[in-house]
Amino acid sequence: MHRTPRPRLRGPAAVLAAVALLGGVLLPGATAEAAPRSDGRLTDLVNPFIGTQNEGNTYPGASVPFGMVQLSPDTGHNTGYDYGENHIRGFSSVHLSGVGCGLGGDLPTLPTTGDVTETDYAKYAAEFSHDDETASPGYYQVGLKTGIEAELTATQRTGVQRYTFPATDKANVLLNAGQSLHRTLSSEVEILDSRTVRTAITGSGFCQDTKPYTLYTVTRFDRPFTTSGTWNGDTVTEGSEKSTAADARNGAWLRFDTTEDRTVEATTALSYVDAEGAALNLRAEGGRSFDRVRRAAQRTWEDRLEGVKAKGGSDELRRTFYSSLYRSFLAPNVGSDVDGRYTGWDQKKHRAKSFTYYQNWSLWDTYRTQAQLLSLLAPRESRDMAISVLRIDAESGWLPKWGYGTVETNIMTGDPVTPFLTNAYQQGLLRGYEEQAYRALKKNADGVPPAGSAPVGREANVQYLADGFAPYIKGRQHAKPGDSDFDHGASATLEYALADGMLAEMARDLGHDADAARYEARARNYRKIFDPSTGFFRARDASGAFTGPADPAESEGFHEGTSWQYQWMVPQDIPGMVDLIGGKDAANQRLDSFFAYDKLLADPAKTAREVWVNGPYAYYNADKYNPQNEPDLIAPYTYLSTGRPWKTTDVVHAALTLFTNGPTGMTGNDDLGTMSAWMVLSSIGVFPVQPGTDTWGLSTPAFERVDIRLDRRYYPRGALTVSAPGTSATDRYIQSARLDGAPQARTYLTTDDIRSARSLSFTVGDEPSAWGTSPEDAPPALD
Repeated sequence: MHRTPRPRLRGPAAVLAAVALLGGVLLPGATAEAAPRSDGRLTDLVNPFIGTQNEGNTYPGASVPFGMVQLSPDTGHNTGYDYGENHIRGFSSVHLSGVGCGLGGDLPTLPTTGDVTETDYAKYAAEFSHDDETASPGYYQVGLKTGIEAELTATQRTGVQRYTFPATDKANVLLNAGQSLHRTLSSEVEILDSRTVRTAITGSGFCQDTKPYTLYTVTRFDRPFTTSGTWNGDTVTEGSEKSTAADARNGAWLRFDTTEDRTVEATTALSYVDAEGAALNLRAEGGRSFDRVRRAAQRTWEDRLEGVKAKGGSDELRRTFYSSLYRSFLAPNVGSDVDGRYTGWDQKKHRAKSFTYYQNWSLWDTYRTQAQLLSLLAPRESRDMAISVLRIDAESGWLPKWGYGTVETNIMTGDPVTPFLTNAYQQGLLRGYEEQAYRALKKNADGVPPAGSAPVGREANVQYLADGFAPYIKGRQHAKPGDSDFDHGASATLEYALADGMLAEMARDLGHDADAARYEARARNYRKIFDPSTGFFRARDASGAFTGPADPAESEGFHEGTSWQYQWMVPQDIPGMVDLIGGKDAANQRLDSFFAYDKLLADPAKTAREVWVNGPYAYYNADKYNPQNEPDLIAPYTYLSTGRPWKTTDVVHAALTLFTNGPTGMTGNDDLGTMSAWMVLSSIGVFPVQPGTDTWGLSTPAFERVDIRLDRRYYPRGALTVSAPGTSATDRYIQSARLDGAPQARTYLTTDDIRSARSLSFTVGDEPSAWGTSPEDAPPALD
């Protein structure tokens, strides 16, 4: 077989490359470490501080898997916590991991001492040091320079706080209802009795104003406070029991005498339905001591992480792997109360029957990685998540794009909900809902939402259906809040075509043959924006003329990327895309240039850090791979379709070096677990190369063995072991593969393969082999 010459590394360069490919840290940085391992618990490997600096936008606070509550410190960063800051404004109840704009941060709570005179949390913020700060799954602790220790833990719908004060008769807890990470439109606080405070907070905004939503909270203390009051604006009123404000500072303060008993515990329950819902959630999940809740949260996380047991690899790799696995389980979030009630997108109260209602949908991100990981590791929850998305359509009239709480934000572009739901269908999660899901998807794919409704859906669908492309219309006024597909016509076309391809598969499976043929034809609309004069995709204007820069490294017409980066995002028809650009040899040359492959072989970590990634939001105007943003997530796996599968491993293992065990250890915004799920799946060596289908591409695992626990309801064998004995920085090339002992020549599996198999094993070596290089070994184009 033909092989691209590979320079053999010797001396220090070889050592550095080996360390990089095993997950070693080559660059100095902050070192907020997780607690040292003591008894072999997997939770001890998790570092919640990863991604809290350099715009990873993660949070270090306490939550349980998919919990409604994420109780975490806010330091002044627009998304909550930044490791580079040293003042805490409060411990608020709602956060989303890795979002790019301010969101949540509701009810920041802070312990103080002395008189209450200041009402702006930016001014009364407490200084702290990372030397007295720890975090682990379900638990956070920090010592404030005021002499107060704060500890946080959580249940599914409550956050539990324990404050240890100095001896004083003026120990305060401030409940700030009027400030958050987004715009607070109005707030109400009411002191119900000597232990209980209730709030209602109405907020709006995610990257821009959205329709409002209301969060209800009730906080119960473990002992009576000695006095209390409220504040409104700048005015602090002792003895006041109630305060209401519109777009202004507002809150309650509670005072305790800690001269003898220095600890104060408080449990805050949330509800997106009403005050009664918060009270019910408190009654069901509250009433337990802090330590008991903390132990339960730790056990819950340990059980989740034990679903994937990795053996081998460096300590650094294991820590980044389990930290990524942890973050993959942080969202979506429970939206229904313990009685099943939830607020739908029609702003009416509904009740979930026989399922749990979930919310918070960063679909443009998660449909590519996290949805598939959860379908493997949490299929019951994933089924409920998919049903929840269908409830949004049933109650509001349209499927979501980027949903927060009870509202649509319309952030990002394209049609991400289609591959999200077709993935659920292909993984067997929609049994009993197949036709309902199909009807909702067909409506979304063939139309646009009414003008008076909140969602934009496929905003450019009229033009796309008529002409085969979404036009790029520069300067067009947005018809609704959020992002517009017309601002990114080229990438929107590619997203629509991808979705059409995935929907065609579902239509065919369900016997809707005419629809399937129509969607299959539309899946090839990516060709409509291919400019033969440049050899790249390019935006078209409303008249059909190519528009914008001819340079494919320019971003105009593409959302958070360039034509170089979007050219590989045709998973429904990689062979057709390869033919467009001149065949496999031309595609491989272009891929090698895109990944800076020669530099990569010489120094993978340096190439990843200095050639691929130039900053947390450096995904504009570039001609190189960008592993920190969604359009490029499947790009390394294109080599599986061009006859050079070993290069997928080279690129993937280099990209894995970007995940490190420190605050800067994320590759950019985590986007509700999207980047973390990429890391987990790529480390295991099984990746969803056609998001929205049941196809999983293969590459060399980073571990010698990974035992995956599977739910027998969906995966009858109950487990899958992926093994690659001897895998290392040098011995990283697949020589052969076996599925349950039988030769596996193909570079991909199907979900049915995973259901029926117990083991996937790789033999590895130090040189590329002929494995997976035949045309029939490549992931197939969708028919």
